Amino acid sequence: MTDKVEVLAVAPLMPFLMDQLRAEYTVHDRIHVSDPDAFAAVAPRIRGIVANGEAKVPRELIDKLPALEVISVFGVGYDGVDVAAAHERGVPVTNTPEVLNDDVADLAIGLLLSIARRIPQADRFVRNGSWVNGPIPLARKATGARLGIVGIGRIGQAIAHRAQAFRMEISYTARSPRAGVPYTYYPNAEALAAAVDFLVVITPGGAATRGMIDAKVLTALGPQGYLINVARGTVVDQPALIAALQAGDIAGAALDVFVDEPNVPAVLREMNNVVLTPHIGSGTRQTREAMGQLTFDNLRAHFAGQPLLTPVAS
Repeated sequence: MTDKVEVLAVAPLMPFLMDQLRAEYTVHDRIHVSDPDAFAAVAPRIRGIVANGEAKVPRELIDKLPALEVISVFGVGYDGVDVAAAHERGVPVTNTPEVLNDDVADLAIGLLLSIARRIPQADRFVRNGSWVNGPIPLARKATGARLGIVGIGRIGQAIAHRAQAFRMEISYTARSPRAGVPYTYYPNAEALAAAVDFLVVITPGGAATRGMIDAKVLTALGPQGYLINVARGTVVDQPALIAALQAGDIAGAALDVFVDEPNVPAVLREMNNVVLTPHIGSGTRQTREAMGQLTFDNLRAHFAGQPLLTPVAS
């Protein structure tokens, strides 16, 4: 037995966060998957879960932890957590909003510029010696283009703020018009896609948005349009996207997220009209450390009987 509070890490966590956790708690690292017998032995004593944004914390796992008091998520997204099941038990869920807004917004603009100006393709063009055979084909101008944002929360607004520096005409879609947001509102993604040159997806994942960017939306975006996804892979109908790219129904795509990460379809990896990054939206040391600290601070606040810093409402 130990006097330390026992917690379960259900996903790989950054080393600096694991070091903090192990200094203060007894951490059982993914034993619910790797060692079911050991997990069954400690499950009655586990009082906290630490997850990341891609982790699965289903009702079945929550039900196996009778002493569970809190779930702390390293990430802004928590669609893998059964929040309803947790709240039924009176178990709060926390995440790490705000601290990663800038990095994700920066990457969204970087991906937009990369696919519009074909920067990775141009890099390969120089590296493989193609330049000696003539100039690279012309790319697409970004400044002054029409930008549509699917989701206008904190990160969506940060993307829009950056896009203003490029004199972009900004529109958005969300469940309803957002008070205080000065951009043109469209009632759904299809209507928005038909009105823009670049469609940036930054809506939350989960059942409500699964496959939202489907064949109809991509057709509306059109053969001169580009898709940028920094949300969740599940928000885009991936087979429909591949078909649209192959058929020329859209001009290109820049993707940081995929349906079955880290497994990316070979057909996507082989296309020359896409830019692919390995889910690095918040991937700077400064931001990941801030996320880790907030994850830890939420856990510590709970066990100290203090208010949670960033609880999830639903």
